[in-house]
Amino acid sequence: MVGFNPTISGPLERDGRVKPGHDGWYYRQQRNDMCAFLPENPRRVLEIGCGEGRFSAGIAGAVETWGIEPNAAAAEAAATRLHRVLTGRFEDVADQLPRGYFDLIVCNDVIEHMTDHDAFLRDIRDYFADGGVLVGSVPNMRNYKVLFDLLFLGDWHYRDSGIQDRTHLRWFTAKSLRRSLTDGGYRIEAFRGMNGSLSPGRAKWAWPRFLFGCALIGLTLGAARDIVHAQFGFRIAPLK
Repeated sequence: MVGFNPTISGPLERDGRVKPGHDGWYYRQQRNDMCAFLPENPRRVLEIGCGEGRFSAGIAGAVETWGIEPNAAAAEAAATRLHRVLTGRFEDVADQLPRGYFDLIVCNDVIEHMTDHDAFLRDIRDYFADGGVLVGSVPNMRNYKVLFDLLFLGDWHYRDSGIQDRTHLRWFTAKSLRRSLTDGGYRIEAFRGMNGSLSPGRAKWAWPRFLFGCALIGLTLGAARDIVHAQFGFRIAPLK
Protein backbone atom coordinates (compact mmCIF):
# COMPACT_ATOMS: atom_id res chain seq x y z
CA MET A 1 0.00 0.00 0.00
CA VAL A 2 1.21 3.48 -0.80
CA GLY A 3 2.24 5.76 2.03
CA PHE A 4 -0.31 8.22 3.39
CA ASN A 5 0.17 11.28 5.56
CA PRO A 6 -3.17 12.27 7.11
CA THR A 7 -1.70 15.28 8.94
CA ILE A 8 -0.58 17.11 5.85
CA SER A 9 -3.29 19.76 6.13
CA GLY A 10 -5.05 21.63 8.89
CA PRO A 11 -8.52 23.16 9.15
CA LEU A 12 -9.42 26.11 6.95
CA GLU A 13 -12.06 28.79 7.35
CA ARG A 14 -14.72 28.58 4.65
CA ASP A 15 -17.16 30.84 2.92
CA GLY A 16 -19.61 30.46 0.08
CA ARG A 17 -22.14 27.73 -0.56
CA VAL A 18 -21.78 24.38 1.16
CA LYS A 19 -23.81 21.24 0.95
CA PRO A 20 -27.02 21.73 3.02
CA GLY A 21 -26.79 20.33 6.53
CA HIS A 22 -23.04 19.67 6.51
CA ASP A 23 -21.70 23.01 7.72
CA GLY A 24 -18.59 22.35 5.63
CA TRP A 25 -17.43 19.11 7.26
CA TYR A 26 -18.49 17.09 4.22
CA TYR A 27 -15.72 18.64 2.14
CA ARG A 28 -13.05 18.26 4.86
CA GLN A 29 -13.16 14.47 5.12
CA GLN A 30 -9.80 12.76 4.68
CA ARG A 31 -11.13 9.24 4.03
CA ASN A 32 -8.28 7.39 5.70
CA ASP A 33 -10.44 4.28 5.35
CA MET A 34 -9.68 4.26 1.61
CA CYS A 35 -5.90 4.03 2.02
CA ALA A 36 -5.96 0.23 1.85
CA PHE A 37 -7.18 0.42 -1.76
CA LEU A 38 -4.38 2.66 -3.02
CA PRO A 39 -1.86 1.17 -5.48
CA GLU A 40 1.88 1.23 -5.04
CA ASN A 41 3.66 4.48 -5.87
CA PRO A 42 1.12 6.49 -7.87
CA ARG A 43 2.88 9.59 -9.21
CA ARG A 44 0.15 11.49 -11.04
CA VAL A 45 -3.20 11.56 -9.22
CA LEU A 46 -6.62 12.88 -10.22
CA GLU A 47 -9.36 13.03 -7.59
CA ILE A 48 -12.91 13.65 -8.80
CA GLY A 49 -15.05 15.24 -6.12
CA CYS A 50 -11.93 16.14 -4.17
CA GLY A 51 -13.62 18.39 -1.60
CA GLU A 52 -10.89 20.38 0.10
CA GLY A 53 -8.22 18.06 -1.28
CA ARG A 54 -7.15 16.40 1.94
CA PHE A 55 -7.16 12.82 0.65
CA SER A 56 -5.02 13.28 -2.45
CA ALA A 57 -2.75 15.75 -0.66
CA GLY A 58 -1.91 13.00 1.81
CA ILE A 59 -0.74 10.43 -0.75
CA ALA A 60 2.99 10.17 -0.12
CA GLY A 61 5.15 10.02 -3.23
CA ALA A 62 2.63 11.65 -5.56
CA VAL A 63 4.49 14.25 -7.63
CA GLU A 64 1.41 15.79 -9.24
CA THR A 65 -2.10 15.96 -7.80
CA TRP A 66 -5.17 17.21 -9.65
CA GLY A 67 -8.67 17.71 -8.31
CA ILE A 68 -12.15 18.29 -9.71
CA GLU A 69 -14.71 19.81 -7.35
CA PRO A 70 -18.09 21.42 -8.18
CA ASN A 71 -18.34 23.36 -4.90
CA ALA A 72 -16.48 26.63 -5.44
CA ALA A 73 -15.50 27.19 -1.80
CA ALA A 74 -14.19 23.64 -1.41
CA ALA A 75 -12.31 23.91 -4.72
CA GLU A 76 -10.64 27.11 -3.51
CA ALA A 77 -9.48 25.34 -0.36
CA ALA A 78 -8.28 22.34 -2.39
CA ALA A 79 -6.18 24.64 -4.56
CA THR A 80 -4.00 25.36 -1.52
CA ARG A 81 -3.14 21.65 -1.26
CA LEU A 82 -3.19 20.21 -4.78
CA HIS A 83 -1.19 21.19 -7.84
CA ARG A 84 -4.23 21.99 -9.96
CA VAL A 85 -7.95 22.12 -9.22
CA LEU A 86 -10.75 22.46 -11.77
CA THR A 87 -14.07 23.84 -10.53
CA GLY A 88 -17.10 22.05 -11.93
CA ARG A 89 -18.33 18.56 -12.68
CA PHE A 90 -16.24 16.02 -14.55
CA GLU A 91 -18.23 16.31 -17.76
CA ASP A 92 -17.86 20.11 -17.68
CA VAL A 93 -14.07 20.21 -17.26
CA ALA A 94 -12.92 16.95 -18.87
CA ASP A 95 -11.56 18.82 -21.89
CA GLN A 96 -9.02 20.51 -19.58
CA LEU A 97 -7.52 17.19 -18.45
CA PRO A 98 -4.50 15.57 -20.10
CA ARG A 99 -5.38 12.24 -21.69
CA GLY A 100 -3.44 9.06 -20.95
CA TYR A 101 -1.82 10.78 -17.98
CA PHE A 102 -2.97 9.63 -14.53
CA ASP A 103 -1.64 6.64 -12.60
CA LEU A 104 -4.46 6.93 -10.07
CA ILE A 105 -7.97 8.33 -10.36
CA VAL A 106 -9.95 8.65 -7.13
CA CYS A 107 -13.76 8.71 -6.83
CA ASN A 108 -14.59 8.49 -3.12
CA ASP A 109 -18.38 8.60 -2.74
CA VAL A 110 -18.81 10.32 -6.10
CA ILE A 111 -20.33 7.88 -8.59
CA GLU A 112 -23.69 7.79 -6.78
CA HIS A 113 -24.07 11.53 -7.44
CA MET A 114 -23.73 11.18 -11.22
CA THR A 115 -26.62 11.33 -13.66
CA ASP A 116 -25.02 8.63 -15.84
CA HIS A 117 -22.36 6.63 -14.01
CA ASP A 118 -22.02 4.18 -16.91
CA ALA A 119 -21.06 7.01 -19.27
CA PHE A 120 -18.56 8.26 -16.70
CA LEU A 121 -16.91 4.85 -16.37
CA ARG A 122 -16.63 4.74 -20.13
CA ASP A 123 -15.36 8.29 -20.60
CA ILE A 124 -12.81 8.30 -17.77
CA ARG A 125 -10.88 5.49 -19.46
CA ASP A 126 -9.27 8.04 -21.79
CA TYR A 127 -7.36 9.61 -18.90
CA PHE A 128 -5.50 6.59 -17.48
CA ALA A 129 -1.78 6.21 -18.04
CA ASP A 130 -0.59 2.69 -18.82
CA GLY A 131 -1.12 0.62 -15.68
CA GLY A 132 -3.40 3.25 -14.14
CA VAL A 133 -6.21 2.33 -11.73
CA LEU A 134 -9.35 3.88 -10.28
CA VAL A 135 -10.06 3.76 -6.55
CA GLY A 136 -13.49 4.61 -5.18
CA SER A 137 -16.35 3.92 -2.82
CA VAL A 138 -20.15 3.99 -2.92
CA PRO A 139 -22.87 3.55 -0.26
CA ASN A 140 -24.51 0.16 0.21
CA MET A 141 -28.22 0.35 -0.58
CA ARG A 142 -28.67 -3.12 1.01
CA ASN A 143 -27.59 -2.02 4.49
CA TYR A 144 -29.76 -3.72 7.11
CA LYS A 145 -30.94 -0.43 8.64
CA VAL A 146 -32.21 0.80 5.29
CA LEU A 147 -33.88 -2.55 4.56
CA PHE A 148 -35.62 -2.55 7.95
CA ASP A 149 -36.98 0.95 7.43
CA LEU A 150 -38.26 0.03 3.96
CA LEU A 151 -39.80 -3.32 4.88
CA PHE A 152 -41.14 -2.69 8.38
CA LEU A 153 -41.56 1.07 8.67
CA GLY A 154 -42.45 1.62 5.02
CA ASP A 155 -40.18 4.64 5.03
CA TRP A 156 -37.35 6.16 3.02
CA HIS A 157 -36.01 9.13 4.97
CA TYR A 158 -33.79 11.44 2.92
CA ARG A 159 -30.89 12.78 4.95
CA ASP A 160 -28.02 15.24 4.60
CA SER A 161 -25.41 12.48 4.42
CA GLY A 162 -25.00 8.72 4.41
CA ILE A 163 -26.77 6.06 2.38
CA GLN A 164 -29.96 8.11 2.06
CA ASP A 165 -28.22 11.35 1.17
CA ARG A 166 -30.76 13.56 -0.59
CA THR A 167 -28.28 14.36 -3.40
CA HIS A 168 -27.74 10.73 -4.50
CA LEU A 169 -28.92 9.90 -8.01
CA ARG A 170 -27.74 6.27 -8.14
CA TRP A 171 -27.98 3.40 -5.63
CA PHE A 172 -25.94 0.20 -5.53
CA THR A 173 -25.71 -3.23 -3.98
CA ALA A 174 -22.51 -5.26 -4.11
CA LYS A 175 -23.86 -7.25 -7.07
CA SER A 176 -25.07 -4.26 -9.08
CA LEU A 177 -21.85 -2.32 -8.45
CA ARG A 178 -19.69 -5.24 -9.59
CA ARG A 179 -21.83 -5.53 -12.71
CA SER A 180 -21.46 -1.82 -13.52
CA LEU A 181 -17.69 -2.02 -13.11
CA THR A 182 -17.21 -5.15 -15.21
CA ASP A 183 -19.72 -4.06 -17.87
CA GLY A 184 -17.79 -0.79 -18.05
CA GLY A 185 -14.70 -2.70 -19.16
CA TYR A 186 -12.75 -2.94 -15.91
CA ARG A 187 -10.97 -5.67 -13.99
CA ILE A 188 -11.81 -5.60 -10.29
CA GLU A 189 -8.55 -5.78 -8.33
CA ALA A 190 -10.01 -5.18 -4.86
CA PHE A 191 -13.58 -5.04 -3.58
CA ARG A 192 -14.94 -5.23 -0.06
CA GLY A 193 -17.53 -3.85 2.35
CA MET A 194 -16.48 -1.21 4.83
CA ASN A 195 -17.61 1.15 7.58
CA GLY A 196 -20.34 -0.88 9.15
CA SER A 197 -21.15 -3.28 11.96
CA LEU A 198 -24.11 -5.18 13.32
CA SER A 199 -24.77 -3.68 16.75
CA PRO A 200 -27.91 -2.54 18.60
CA GLY A 201 -26.92 0.98 19.61
CA ARG A 202 -29.28 3.37 21.38
CA ALA A 203 -31.17 5.10 18.57
CA LYS A 204 -34.89 4.66 18.06
CA TRP A 205 -35.64 1.28 16.45
CA ALA A 206 -32.01 0.24 17.04
CA TRP A 207 -32.86 -3.10 18.68
CA PRO A 208 -35.49 -4.15 16.11
CA ARG A 209 -33.03 -3.24 13.32
CA PHE A 210 -30.30 -5.26 15.04
CA LEU A 211 -32.52 -8.33 15.49
CA PHE A 212 -33.70 -8.04 11.88
CA GLY A 213 -30.10 -7.95 10.66
CA CYS A 214 -29.14 -10.98 12.75
CA ALA A 215 -32.17 -12.91 11.55
CA LEU A 216 -31.58 -12.12 7.88
CA ILE A 217 -27.94 -13.19 8.04
CA GLY A 218 -28.89 -16.36 9.92
CA LEU A 219 -31.75 -17.31 7.61
CA THR A 220 -29.51 -16.94 4.56
CA LEU A 221 -26.70 -18.92 6.23
CA GLY A 222 -24.44 -15.90 5.98
CA ALA A 223 -25.16 -15.09 2.32
CA ALA A 224 -26.63 -11.72 3.35
CA ARG A 225 -23.69 -10.67 5.52
CA ASP A 226 -23.03 -7.74 3.18
CA ILE A 227 -26.01 -5.98 4.81
CA VAL A 228 -23.81 -4.87 7.71
CA HIS A 229 -21.67 -2.60 5.52
CA ALA A 230 -22.41 1.07 4.99
CA GLN A 231 -20.18 1.28 1.90
CA PHE A 232 -18.22 -0.70 -0.65
CA GLY A 233 -14.67 0.25 -1.56
CA PHE A 234 -12.93 -0.91 -4.71
CA ARG A 235 -9.91 -0.65 -6.98
CA ILE A 236 -10.35 -1.30 -10.68
CA ALA A 237 -8.13 -1.29 -13.76
CA PRO A 238 -9.33 -0.68 -17.32
CA LEU A 239 -9.14 -3.64 -19.64
CA LYS A 240 -7.23 -3.16 -22.86
